[in-house]
This record gives sequence, C-alpha cells and structure tokens, in this order.
Amino acid sequence: MAVGGQPGPFRGLSYVAGAQLARALAAWLAPCFAALAMGCDQSMYTQPKLTPYAPDPRAPQGTSARLLVPGVQPHGSVPAEQIPESIPVPVTMSLLKRGQERYGIFCVPCHGPVGNGEGILPAYGFPSPPSYLKQELLSAPDRHFFQVITNGKDKMYAYADRVPRPDRWAIVAYIRALQRSQHASLADVPPGIGIPENGQ
Repeated sequence: MAVGGQPGPFRGLSYVAGAQLARALAAWLAPCFAALAMGCDQSMYTQPKLTPYAPDPRAPQGTSARLLVPGVQPHGSVPAEQIPESIPVPVTMSLLKRGQERYGIFCVPCHGPVGNGEGILPAYGFPSPPSYLKQELLSAPDRHFFQVITNGKDKMYAYADRVPRPDRWAIVAYIRALQRSQHASLADVPPGIGIPENGQ
C-alpha cells in the first residue's frame, strides 16, 4: 500500500483527494467514450445485403457475384497456347551468353551451376529443385521452362516481374546448353576442336 493509502497513480494523495481526482477523470472520460460509441455505426454492417456468390435471382448467372467471362486471363499472364513450344529466336552465342549471365544471377543459388539442383540454398534447408539432367526435363519442351520461370512452380516463385520475356528465353537456351553439356559425346565436338589427351 502506497503513502496515503492509495495505490498506483494516486500514490502520495490522501484518500479524499484521490477520490476527487478519480471522479474528475471519470467525468472527463465519460463523454469521450460516449463519442466513440456514437461513431460505431452498425447500419452498414447490419443492412440487408448479399454475401459473395449468394443466390440472386435478379443476376444473369443467378449469384450475387458476377462470374468471369470465358477466356479471361490474369493481368500480365500469357495463355499457354500463345507460348511457342520451342525457343522463338535464333540460338546464337550472344543469346547463350546472356542466358548464362541471367542464369547465374537468378537460377544458380537453387539449381546449381550445372543445373543438377545442388545450389547453395538447398544446403541451408531450402527444398532442392529438380535436376535439369533427369529424363523428364531432358524431354520437356522449351515452353515448359519458360512457363516455370514466368509463373513459378511448387516452392519456386514466379520471376515474370524481374526477368523480362527475352531474358527468359535466353535462360531457356542456356538450360538446353547445360543439359547437352552433361550428356555430350565426342560426336558433339565441332570439327577442328582438338580433344585433350587424358581429359587434360
């Protein structure tokens, strides 16, 4: 018990003074609470209304919410049938170098330098992505990689907002180069390129 018999904010006051102060505070706060209560108008909350997709005989589709029209697409998306199945530009050395640069920035942390899914992030507990070198992705069309980069897949988020469309195709071209490099044979070596002995 505080001095003067009053706890908390009334410490040091006499009982009579503390009681007077409490009544004064109550008289001052009462109008404030009344004003707040008046501002909580519930008329919009309690008014007659239809919840989303509730039956509504006046609506053409019979529900309060209008259904999407056929063929509508989310903003910024590209319908799958409008994406070429193969890389739509010539695969040049310039394109591959651009793809290598973009791949190194956006893809290597998870997919690894050679595309085997052994990047640095999985080593710290992030889910390992699939290897580009397995048969399922070796036989996948170029469109598949473009769509995954654009829209994301499983734990991978979409990169459409940070990788422009031309760079996505450049990355796809570089992924194809990685796949071929890991399954290359002597027949893939261009004429005129010497083969080091003992792989040196």
